[in-house]
Amino acid sequence: MQDSELLAMLRDTPEAGLAAIMKQYTGYVYTIAANKLRGTGTAEDIEETVSDIFVTFYRWQQTHDAAGTNLRALLAVIAKRQSINRFYALTRQPHTDSFEELLTEPHTDDQTPDEHILLMQAVQSLGIPDSEIILRRYYFGQSSKEIGAALDLKPNTVDQRLSRGLKKLREILSE
Repeated sequence: MQDSELLAMLRDTPEAGLAAIMKQYTGYVYTIAANKLRGTGTAEDIEETVSDIFVTFYRWQQTHDAAGTNLRALLAVIAKRQSINRFYALTRQPHTDSFEELLTEPHTDDQTPDEHILLMQAVQSLGIPDSEIILRRYYFGQSSKEIGAALDLKPNTVDQRLSRGLKKLREILSE
């Protein structure tokens, strides 16, 4: 089916049009997403990204005149952008949601805590909010603005507390 026919079908009967577009372009979009997420995401992440790509396309075409649009090129651009966004989301976030879990990871058989646990205990000894600022910045990858919003602090205050907290942490670890 030609792009113009698919777009006309999408305009007249959105469900059938989107289904036809998905039938024709899912393999193409899936390949782009899989190439961008290779080694990072699971098959479910790739499938979710493909779904997000078609949702983004559907929303885009509702606000833009899609007449004469090259669907393959448009879907390629959307797929690339969505896949890159998903890649960053997957690589930026750790696999744990709580700070307490970070402190309870098992250590090796030789009864000495591993360096990870010692570091986390040193960070925790800084107290709140310094320990939370350091964990949010370096483990969860949040910006000063995001940390400030979560802790009800100004971004420049977060930066100052981070700087001072790192200085204290160096002193604790050097002992």
